Amino acid sequence: MSNYTKLFLLIVSFAVILSCEEDSKDDMKPAIDLSITDAFPVNCDTIYFGETFVLKVLFTDNVELGAFSFDIHHNFDHHSHSTEVTECNTDPDKEPVNPYVFIQDYDIPQGLTEYETNIEINIPSAENSNLFDEGDYHFFISLTDKQGWSTQKGLSIKMLHR
Repeated sequence: MSNYTKLFLLIVSFAVILSCEEDSKDDMKPAIDLSITDAFPVNCDTIYFGETFVLKVLFTDNVELGAFSFDIHHNFDHHSHSTEVTECNTDPDKEPVNPYVFIQDYDIPQGLTEYETNIEINIPSAENSNLFDEGDYHFFISLTDKQGWSTQKGLSIKMLHR
């Protein structure tokens, strides 16, 4: 091989190596945005038993969103998962008799970096004719991106009968 051929192959090799993009590494957590217009619920909101509400939250990620879930459970003992700085008015501690519990998982369509929920959630007023306990509850939102990074938002809410 001539020196020109070797030099040409060396230059082409370097050009190929330098032109290859390194796969972008997803090292950022996704975000849960409750500052959008009509976001619901937000910290200190009230949800009523026997009624339907629309879950409206904006999820974003720098690469690709994966899935989300939410969980509603009583907070009669005032334990904390709150990620909000706003303090809500709370009822006195009490023992649960028939507390409401709801857990639901949702997939986000593939390829999205932004997704706004618009999901109707029907909250029953009773189970087997026994009214659910009113009072302080947590609304816990968990969001995971495609790479497995996750973030959570813990909201304090009231659940009441009208």
